[in-house]
Amino acid sequence: MIKETKIVTLGFLSALALLTSLYATSAFASDSSKQDEDLETSRLESLAKFTKVLSYAEQYYVDEKDIQELMETAIDGLMSKLDAHSAYLNKSSFSNMKVQTKGEFGGLGITVGIRDGALTIIAPIEGTPADKAGLMSGDIILKIEDNTTIGMTIDEAVSLMRGKKGTPINIMIVRKGEPKPFKVHIIRDIIKIESVYSKQINDNITYIRVTSFDRKVSSEVAKVIRHNDDSSIGYILDLRNNPGGLLDQAVDLVDLFVDEGVIVSQKGRDSRDNSDFVASRSATVTNKLLVVLINEGSASASEIVSGALQDHKRAVLVGQKTFGKGSVQVVLPISENEAIKLTVARYYLPSGRTIQAVGVTPDIEVSRGKVPTAKQSEFTLKEADLKLHLEQELRKIDGNTTKSEDDNQTDDSIITSDQLLEDIQLKEAVDIIRALNIITGR
Repeated sequence: MIKETKIVTLGFLSALALLTSLYATSAFASDSSKQDEDLETSRLESLAKFTKVLSYAEQYYVDEKDIQELMETAIDGLMSKLDAHSAYLNKSSFSNMKVQTKGEFGGLGITVGIRDGALTIIAPIEGTPADKAGLMSGDIILKIEDNTTIGMTIDEAVSLMRGKKGTPINIMIVRKGEPKPFKVHIIRDIIKIESVYSKQINDNITYIRVTSFDRKVSSEVAKVIRHNDDSSIGYILDLRNNPGGLLDQAVDLVDLFVDEGVIVSQKGRDSRDNSDFVASRSATVTNKLLVVLINEGSASASEIVSGALQDHKRAVLVGQKTFGKGSVQVVLPISENEAIKLTVARYYLPSGRTIQAVGVTPDIEVSRGKVPTAKQSEFTLKEADLKLHLEQELRKIDGNTTKSEDDNQTDDSIITSDQLLEDIQLKEAVDIIRALNIITGR
């Protein structure tokens, strides 16, 4: 009897559990279905609201606007409000973007971004009109000719600054430390970028400058390393004022120095946009000492390279905190001549930290400038220099001031001691490599 009661009770409880489960599943399905219906209703109501606003603007706005113009304005406003890097590319902007990706165009030679709502120079490109005019990372562009940049998109600003070679342009700059805005007059030129070059320091340190990440960066840097690895105790990788470029080149550049582990991760809302980029032992070409120079003009791909090398403890970072641009944009065509540039993911360094709006902090912070030195008197000479000095003075007396060819020649393949004194960040990098070489005995 007791046994039968237990069986009946267990059977009742099982049935109750099953009914509860079925009810919960049904309720969950009902709730889920209701949520889908609510979402669809909300979407339709929002689209109806947008259509009504568009209709009012078309009928009643003080200046006549056709529906195509209103729609472009709406799309532009939507994209610009998402973030600083998403944008609507109309026919003109889309065409300009295609021109820029060819690597040669008329303009100033600066990369710009939006920081705290202001059009900010990320970096002037080395050797370009902007660089020669003295524009600096962190400068805010207040006006382009007579056009205020307040509320202006990046693509609109770029379109205004680009133009034919030889044409002038005036931009108004706000610079930290300057009492008031000032005007800079620049003559546009064809922008051609030498993305990689190298020099020697003291015959045993190789300096590698990467100005931007185009399609040949990693192969060019690998070529420099293979040529100098036997004679070099270490490398200085200069990424200052490098505004970025191609992700695959940043990954491949890190891979030259790191033989295992994640280099960078890309994570977005859609799991299909997620990916990990991993180092390969076969791609590594050197294990020599490495110092990386960065500053506030180092952005995007430069931050991936410097941050990954820092996380892997493969390099010492010297300079100033980077710009903080760590998001992924894709260009999605919406017609034959139009597209949108949309942020779809963010980059994460091996440690899991993000770059976006944060940047990379150097291991040793050094502000830009010259090395402070006590200036020697013109007549305070070392014994070894005395004879040469006296001969030069005799030539002045005799009226023979002609310099020899050797006096006029400078070797562009080396960085001299005097040049190091002009760049305190580079001088610090050299001293670090020398110190590490002594400690490690490499």
